[in-house]
Amino acid sequence: MAYTLADRAQVLAEALPYIQKYNGKTIVVKYGGNAMISQELREAVISDIILLSLVGLNVVVVHGGGPEINQMLKRLGKEGKFVDGLRYTDEETMDVVQQVLCGKVNKDLVATLNRMGGRALGLCGMDAQLFQAVQLDEKYGLVGEITHVNPKAVQDALAMGYIPVVSTVALGTDADTAYNINADTAAAKLAVALGAEKLVLLTDVRGLLRDPKDESTLIHSVGVSEIPGLIKDGIISGGMIPKIDCAVEAVRSGVNSTVILDGRIPHSILIELLSDDGAGTMLVR
Repeated sequence: MAYTLADRAQVLAEALPYIQKYNGKTIVVKYGGNAMISQELREAVISDIILLSLVGLNVVVVHGGGPEINQMLKRLGKEGKFVDGLRYTDEETMDVVQQVLCGKVNKDLVATLNRMGGRALGLCGMDAQLFQAVQLDEKYGLVGEITHVNPKAVQDALAMGYIPVVSTVALGTDADTAYNINADTAAAKLAVALGAEKLVLLTDVRGLLRDPKDESTLIHSVGVSEIPGLIKDGIISGGMIPKIDCAVEAVRSGVNSTVILDGRIPHSILIELLSDDGAGTMLVR
């Protein structure tokens, strides 16, 4: 369907109150999954982030890089291992995680943002002690539990007009090591420390569905108090549970709302933030 100039003007007019609502507010976007692998989706996400920054939002990007880590481990002839859904991280794997996340993935994202007209600055969780952590459990190896977030480096970058791009490796405080941190968890903790208005978790599913086989049953908004019932009914299950736990923690700790958003939908961030429709499931107090 061809859009007329009037249609395009209507879209912009619809976006105006949302731009006013979020102007000067901080939005943390956890970026990963298919939206990171597909070039088309990658460019759509990057352009969304740049547009939001240009209209006055403070956008912070927190990224993972599981597929890239898997590729590097494969090149080294090392097989990835997961325990309870978390990557088992021995010393050799931790070296790969640090090199891939803090190096290649972070700098590639920063370069793409800058190339497409944004002003991006890469940060590692160890920079300025942004993320401090202790070992979560020996059975996971060098996987960390964040004990403290020092957001000043991110705040300084935002104050200077940059889009901070943060990789999820933490400084160990209980040992002379870096720790691998789950990206959803890191994004939630950083959103709380920044007093963010909204946390956006890009994922590979439509959101919470009452019927997993029917995307028309998307739950657009859910209160934190409803979550235990949805888990009991099996609507929230499997790998969605830890993601929901991060979202609930963020909202309970002061973030106004958290959105679980389908990163497979081009420009889903703009649809969610700047339109009447929304594109995912929003968790609110």
